[in-house]
Amino acid sequence: MNIKQVTVYASSSRALDPVYYDAARRLGKTLADARLDIIFGGGGVGLMGAVADAALEAGGEVHGIIPDFLADIEHGHKNLTSMDVVSDMRIRKERLLERGQAVVTLPGGCGTFEELFEAMTMKRLGQYLGPIVLVNTNGYYERCVDFLEHSVSERFMSRLHADMWQVVDQPEDVLDALANAPEWRAEFLSFSSVAAEHD
Repeated sequence: MNIKQVTVYASSSRALDPVYYDAARRLGKTLADARLDIIFGGGGVGLMGAVADAALEAGGEVHGIIPDFLADIEHGHKNLTSMDVVSDMRIRKERLLERGQAVVTLPGGCGTFEELFEAMTMKRLGQYLGPIVLVNTNGYYERCVDFLEHSVSERFMSRLHADMWQVVDQPEDVLDALANAPEWRAEFLSFSSVAAEHD
């Protein structure tokens, strides 16, 4: 897959340990240095603001998509390459997933979880085919990954579905994860359900 634009999901919280903001900035610089445009939720604070600021400082392009009712709450970023203001969260999520050829997820709360799991669901159904990479800063996603693996072991998902995501500990490892992600094709919809005889 020829990846030119990466969708980044991330928190807008301003109350996090500095290790999370540092990782977000490093991700922004890593993507910008690789000449990958960033598509994100448009916020100017929290991890969203950190990743955008670092990418812009490194000469990258950053495109925001934000619902009008969140523009004040998330302090819509004022210096982006472009900003689309949309009417609701549904359109925001749809455009975020449509515009990126890959998804990278920094730590976040329920909104980030929703975006991540929607991307996984659409991939499972063959409607989204790009890589999904979780940046496991400070071990943040370990419980989430354990739960996903538990879902596989309990046969709510096929073992093949575990190829839908990759996990990295450092933002600098994202590029290798994108380059080496297992291929995913639309016809994989045929195993969206888990057969009873599946091992």
